Amino acid sequence: MYRLTENQSLKTRNSFGIEVSARHYVEFETVDDIRTFFTGRDSSYEPYYILSGGNNVLFTEDFRGTILHPVSKGISVVERQSDRVVVRVAGGEEWDDFVAWTVANGYGGLENLSLIPGYVGAAPVQNIGAYGAEAARTIREVEVYLPRRDEVLILDRASCGFAYRDSLFKRELKGEALILSVTFELALQPVFNLGYGDLKARVEASGAVTLQSVREAVMAIRREKLPDPSELGNAGSFFKNPVVPVSVAEALRQTYPDMPVYGIDSSHVKLAAGWLIDRCGWKGRRMGPVGVHDRQALVLVNHGGATGRQVMELARAVQQDVRDRFGVEIETEVNIL
Repeated sequence: MYRLTENQSLKTRNSFGIEVSARHYVEFETVDDIRTFFTGRDSSYEPYYILSGGNNVLFTEDFRGTILHPVSKGISVVERQSDRVVVRVAGGEEWDDFVAWTVANGYGGLENLSLIPGYVGAAPVQNIGAYGAEAARTIREVEVYLPRRDEVLILDRASCGFAYRDSLFKRELKGEALILSVTFELALQPVFNLGYGDLKARVEASGAVTLQSVREAVMAIRREKLPDPSELGNAGSFFKNPVVPVSVAEALRQTYPDMPVYGIDSSHVKLAAGWLIDRCGWKGRRMGPVGVHDRQALVLVNHGGATGRQVMELARAVQQDVRDRFGVEIETEVNIL
């Protein structure tokens, strides 16, 4: 059965710690639960939003419809071959608990994505990524429920339309698809991805290169750079790293030779949004109860008592300064409600 509450505070259900409420709040475990809910609802339950761990969302006001929250659990191996294993995971599982499970079992592919907060069901939506890895590279298929059509679909990797911090679920199916489970294809003979930042040096300094040593290095780096949401409200990286034509990066490097640039293809590169923001002087600055983190300029923080609108005012000021100085647009990575 689903569980319904009304006028539910969401302060502890969003990592920014913004004090807002939802008119209706529904927890569900199975597709039958959510089907039952949608069969009996009336117009007061519209609109609806799927809230997983609340780690990549900013509420700017009370939500006047229904928040749907998955609490489903389960991890199962569905296929095993000589070089790989296929694992199906319920959408309500904690992402990092799942990553820890893969590492403990010797399954490679997700270790670079350690300590990312949130649920497994949110991973395909954002196509979460870190340290040169993306969830999309290991996702085989995604099981979704479309309430308006009362239909369950199995979407393979190609159908999910994955791109940098993007997917079908953020575009054509935005707000329409409830992710029930995600199936991953993981390696039994891992190829380690250590080319991003100081990850390689950190892993090699620990001794042998293993799934566990990579996970531990990633977690150590993240803890050094990123604030704990339980201590300082934040949603991790607030901005995406901008993708620009090679010619734009080359022109900027004439003025800023130390500017980090990461190759994508023959015509585009990715710039480091945190570096751009830092060079604009924003790292550690505050605007009232909100500010830019003093160790990672990609992260906007709630120092206490902030509203979502105040966070957005800060974000727009940061975007404007980067635009004025570098001629580059930095987009928000966080979902704004």
